[in-house]
Amino acid sequence: MNDNYTDYLIIGAGPAGLQLGYFFEKAGRDYRILEGGPTPGTFFRTFPRHRTLISINKVYTGFDDPEMNLRWDWNSLLSDDDEMLLKNYTGKYFPDAGVLVQYLTDYAQRFDLKIDFDAKVSRISKHDDLFEVQTTNGKAYSSARLIIATGVSRPYVPQIPGIELAKNYTEVSLDQDEFKNKRVLIIGKGNSGFETAEHLTPVAALIHIASPNPLKMAWKTHFVGHLRAINNSVLDTYQLKSQNAVLDATVENIQRHNGQLAVSFNYSHANGEREELLYDDVILASGFRMDTSFYDESARPEMVIDERFPAQTSEWESTNVKNLYFAGTLTQMRDFKKTTSGFIHGFRYNVRALHRIFESKYHAQPWPRREIDASPQALCDAVIKRVNQTSALWQQFGFLCDYVSIDAGGQVAHYYEELPVSYVHESEFGRHERYFLITLEYGPEHAFDDPFNVQRVERNDVKNANQSNFLHPIVRHYSGSTLISEHHVIEDLAAQWLEDVHTQPLLQYFSEAAPAADGRAQVATAGYESTGND
Repeated sequence: MNDNYTDYLIIGAGPAGLQLGYFFEKAGRDYRILEGGPTPGTFFRTFPRHRTLISINKVYTGFDDPEMNLRWDWNSLLSDDDEMLLKNYTGKYFPDAGVLVQYLTDYAQRFDLKIDFDAKVSRISKHDDLFEVQTTNGKAYSSARLIIATGVSRPYVPQIPGIELAKNYTEVSLDQDEFKNKRVLIIGKGNSGFETAEHLTPVAALIHIASPNPLKMAWKTHFVGHLRAINNSVLDTYQLKSQNAVLDATVENIQRHNGQLAVSFNYSHANGEREELLYDDVILASGFRMDTSFYDESARPEMVIDERFPAQTSEWESTNVKNLYFAGTLTQMRDFKKTTSGFIHGFRYNVRALHRIFESKYHAQPWPRREIDASPQALCDAVIKRVNQTSALWQQFGFLCDYVSIDAGGQVAHYYEELPVSYVHESEFGRHERYFLITLEYGPEHAFDDPFNVQRVERNDVKNANQSNFLHPIVRHYSGSTLISEHHVIEDLAAQWLEDVHTQPLLQYFSEAAPAADGRAQVATAGYESTGND
């Protein structure tokens, strides 16, 4: 064990590393954060290249509740200091990346987080249950538990013959003059590709954006990593015949040809048609993945999803390296392209849950809970209050849940907040005899061909509340691993579930699922029926 031993070593002082450091600092744990750059958030000093974040910063919401306002604040980290919110740095709805760097720097200083800067990791190994970390500045660290919060920092380069002729998004010039009257191909239909296309639209003669699979819009899928509206005005130029195009095609080859680049395509939707087109420049914007270059075989995590992310348990621990954990955007392996673990507004809650797992697993500190009466009215009141306030269940829809256990006598309930659903099912929580899970979820058919032409459930049609397609509360009753019943609170345009049409059916549900200890149903809901599948 060297002099730089800590119980917890975090690699990366980006948003996730700082968020975990905040919780460690508050709990008085022995930790250290290593950051390869001179400040927190080194990644955001360069990316996105065109400096506009796609995470919203909604300053004016009409609400005063700080917890509720985090539903529309996608950049701030969690803390007990209301001054440490990004809205105090800028009023821009889509902030500049430089503002985020300043915010992260101030956050680290405000909470006196223990960070070693300019400590770029060169090697990670594991010996005798200790992780050994070497840095390029010659320092060595060791730790019982290692948390990787580096994000996805390595550009993905597909294996295409001639791909070395392309310019990478990470390095391509931002000088528009270099692309005046040029024919440009962009490989990749993510936000980085379209961000680049938006930048070049005023000057390029022609822009094609290509990848094998059809484009997915965030407003349709509810996954904020798909193409965002802020980057999609180039689609107008495609559909309105202004020389640009989006191609569903595999790039098979890139070659030099008379001073240009000849690119061979295999189209996805034209019966295998092949075509060769000429371009002046090809820009590769095919995304990022986790950098595994510095892992020794003794500590190398198993990788999944085309080698993009490390395989993880429901505790965000490596499936093959004990005590190796992940935080931040790397945790999206557990909910890939479904919820928001790849982004600050999702993984900040994952980090809080991870810290609570650490506290329980290594320090005998139980998950925080509060005791409430187990009567139907008390349960209904607790759930209604939470779903109308929580930002965690709002952001991590269907992934995080509140957990309410009923004691053997049926008189007392314990209310736990913000557990990963999969963690509940794989831990002691999921072996309790009687408990409820509360989530916010979209309906199963929420991704329509036309999300602006959707048949809604009628406002008072509580019997069909389980057909709600917009985000709405769901309560599930379990005994051990067995699902007993399920109740949907009907969707609401303002996402405020406060009216009788929301509360009375829920009260009726609890009167049946958790009747009062004396056997009398504490409910006044004549005329309402449970709206679930029970």
